[in-house]
Amino acid sequence: MIVAAMQAPSPPPSIAPPPGLSPTDRLASENARDADAGIRHGFAPVNGVNLHYAASGDPQRPLLLFLHGFPEFWYAWQPLLQAFGDEWFAVAPDQRGYNLSDKPAALEAYRPRQLMDDVLGLIDHFGHRRATLVAHDWGGAVAWNFAARHADRLDALVAINAAHSVPFARDLAGHAGQRQASQYMLSYRQPGIETALAADGCAALLDKLRRHTTDPRWLDAATQARYLEAWTQPGALTGGLNWYRASPLHPPTADEPGAAGITLDPAKFRVEVPTLVIWGERDPHLLPCLLDGLEALVPDLSVVRDVHGSHWIVHERTGFVIETMRRWLDGRPRTARGEPA
Repeated sequence: MIVAAMQAPSPPPSIAPPPGLSPTDRLASENARDADAGIRHGFAPVNGVNLHYAASGDPQRPLLLFLHGFPEFWYAWQPLLQAFGDEWFAVAPDQRGYNLSDKPAALEAYRPRQLMDDVLGLIDHFGHRRATLVAHDWGGAVAWNFAARHADRLDALVAINAAHSVPFARDLAGHAGQRQASQYMLSYRQPGIETALAADGCAALLDKLRRHTTDPRWLDAATQARYLEAWTQPGALTGGLNWYRASPLHPPTADEPGAAGITLDPAKFRVEVPTLVIWGERDPHLLPCLLDGLEALVPDLSVVRDVHGSHWIVHERTGFVIETMRRWLDGRPRTARGEPA
């Protein structure tokens, strides 16, 4: 569905920090910019890379770790960091390849094992034994795999329009609608696509955020300024696109079988942690068919479908997402820093 952009009152665009700042000065600039929101910034050296992160709340509280997708960065979670910082230590990193985090050149650096090890490193860096993961899009792909492999390091998982690997592989290979909905992945794997995406002030990326949303008002001038700043960091577009290039899960082509050539053992992807799935049903890229059979892979599963939300439900329906998470998380066990697992 194409929704015409609506004009909405917005604050003045954020002023980007001057280029060429040292990491220390850059952190000072970021901290000054987001101080009024109660958000502080830092770098975490983990798994051979330095990951930038934004955080809210007391580090002694239970860790709530947010993982973004493409083409976003930590800022996608800003309202949730503010909302949950009163009860949690809420942290949103720029994942490797994005914004201010390191951007390894080799495609092997974006394989699932490396991405999962980043999450493990972040939990350790903050001195926690366990965390609750909240994830969207590519961040969700990492989170689903992490939950299957490292259930002992998680209290819970919240997946927001994020496909579990088993149904995603199944439907990329065998569901005509999902295969068509994922065709864009093939263009993102092409060499040099960065040039097209960066043209005209990243117009194609802004269009990706604006065109398929059910409420374009969230993409106001200030938000656009933050995204443009992140996308134009040196190497950031290549870093984000390398997630697509490194993944074997993509629609089949005449030259590559993609998901059609992959058989995943469901037993190896079983998730044994309590899991909440929030799903905007007007997502043009991840169809509701991806929820079919999920309960067989995730025994402790709650699914909340929203007929008003799209792929960008976190932005369109922020209050709904926050309240849905609060209700589900309230009363569930959570491990504070220093507590035994």
